[in-house]
Amino acid sequence: MRIAVTIFLTDETPTPTRLARELEQRGFSGLYLPEHTHIPVERTTPYPAGGDLPREYGRTLDPFVALGQAAAVTERLGLGTGITLVAQHDPIALAKQIATLDHLSGGRFTLGLGYGWNVEEAADHGVSWRTRRDLVRDRVRLMQALWSEKPTAYEGEFGSVRASLAHPKPVQEPRGPVVGPRTLVGGAAGPKLFAHIAEYADGWLPIGGRGLTASLPVLRSVWADAGRDPAALQIVPYAVQPTPGKLAHYAELGIEEVVVQLPPAGEAEVLRALDACAPLVTGGTPQP
Repeated sequence: MRIAVTIFLTDETPTPTRLARELEQRGFSGLYLPEHTHIPVERTTPYPAGGDLPREYGRTLDPFVALGQAAAVTERLGLGTGITLVAQHDPIALAKQIATLDHLSGGRFTLGLGYGWNVEEAADHGVSWRTRRDLVRDRVRLMQALWSEKPTAYEGEFGSVRASLAHPKPVQEPRGPVVGPRTLVGGAAGPKLFAHIAEYADGWLPIGGRGLTASLPVLRSVWADAGRDPAALQIVPYAVQPTPGKLAHYAELGIEEVVVQLPPAGEAEVLRALDACAPLVTGGTPQP
């Protein structure tokens, strides 16, 4: 099982280059970074985990700039977002950023995307909360048109693009209907989420990794009904607090990659957390 990590990189944590080097040296498979452009102070949206919003949410580094630095100092480390808030981006510009990062890293990028939870943050980007899931689908489809090998036009409900010259192309080859980098959709299990995954993605990025025993058969059924290859579906539990029992359960479900949560702390604490998780890379038990 491949073990990747996620962390809220901020102006108070280790730099992307420092962390990326440490991860590659220890044999971790990847680094996934979250995204928040800003956190409005006057916010009525509750924090999904309950309680006060942690400090790091308002201090996150831009994930694409940070992952570009990480790519420059590593050769094998996977690079991903967890998650890109696609609704908050111009899709033509985002397609260029993603293709450039995948090209320069030699095809190491994973687009983890989602719909967001912060209504006020999204509203500042002009996003209508009720239609944000359809907006994300539309923007992904537009980006995939730009990533296609031949100039391809796209006309959607929320946006369009003419058939265009758009290089560089992502390194990764098309997979069924999916063009561009490996694409995983985050979010809670449900009919609309699973339908979108089967339509335009490679798999699911379930936050916390709970409830998979019940939800995976449903997703696999939706996936098969869409004509997708059953062996191609990827499930990557995200922001997991690992235990040997939990990882063994994931292995029984056929899961091949898990993303472990690191603390958004200073360098010494982050390196201690890496050392504690290092046995997972070789199939051992995490240290307390």
